[in-house]
Amino acid sequence: MKKIKFIGILFILTAVLLAACEVVEPTADLTEREINVVTTIGMIADIVENVGGERVEVSNLMGPGIDPHLYKASEGDVTRMSRADVIFYNGLLLEAQMGEVLAQMDGRIITVAVAEGIDPSQLLPSEEYEGQYDPHVWFDVQLWMIAAEVVRDTLIDMDPQSQAYYEQNAADYLSQLETLHAYVLDRANAVPEAQRVLITAHDAFQYFGAAYNFDVRGLQGISTEAEAGTGDIRDLAEFIVEREINAIFIETSVPDRNIQAVQAAVQSRGHDVEIGGELYSDAMGSPGSGADTYDGMVRHNIDTIVNALLED
Repeated sequence: MKKIKFIGILFILTAVLLAACEVVEPTADLTEREINVVTTIGMIADIVENVGGERVEVSNLMGPGIDPHLYKASEGDVTRMSRADVIFYNGLLLEAQMGEVLAQMDGRIITVAVAEGIDPSQLLPSEEYEGQYDPHVWFDVQLWMIAAEVVRDTLIDMDPQSQAYYEQNAADYLSQLETLHAYVLDRANAVPEAQRVLITAHDAFQYFGAAYNFDVRGLQGISTEAEAGTGDIRDLAEFIVEREINAIFIETSVPDRNIQAVQAAVQSRGHDVEIGGELYSDAMGSPGSGADTYDGMVRHNIDTIVNALLED
């Protein structure tokens, strides 16, 4: 009942704010100004900044360490979105708590769910939500290239006079991602197949596992809304002991207490497992971290995983 009441209040608040804000109407000729873009997560902002270049002004809602599964739009967010020319978000229920706000924006402002531009045959099913897909598509670099093409095509549709500029920027970015994909494959192949087991706080790395041949186990499900129980911790600890896994990983956008509980449960069974490092899952790193771009985030993750799993 409380959840229904909250959604109702949010719906009304959004409607009021939309009515009160001065909405910037897209002009027929956007060459006269930058395109005002709002993105939900840093990985999408990275695409837009690279493909849009000097033609876009990007405002990203969720910064380092923010969990998009739980994020609720603030009054300031609604204002920024209402003044945008276009909103790029992931979709596939990643931004679950923002669903009502995004629905309100649709029709008034161009809204594009970049992950929903991927052919469903290439998506992984959600084990938690029947009929839905896993939203964490950026962990397969080749799938994320499709998201970049969605952004490119949207900007061209909005600003056709800059088509050649967007196409060149996109070609350069896609070439960078091809190099990145090859790097991840090469690093992954350094780990013997029997050791390619990735255990993290929540089930965000299934696309990574499918693309780069890792057995992936998350303590929580695809969404972080559901808390892990003692049975989940016990089962995962037993799996780690059985497989003699030497490293598990925490995530920057998920509290580390559950992974620490798994570590303690493993140790109580006579097996030593280390925290192999911190991975970026649903958010990129802070400026200057080296993981503040998509390329840097992916390289940090694969290097952290491989180095930890190869340690004796």
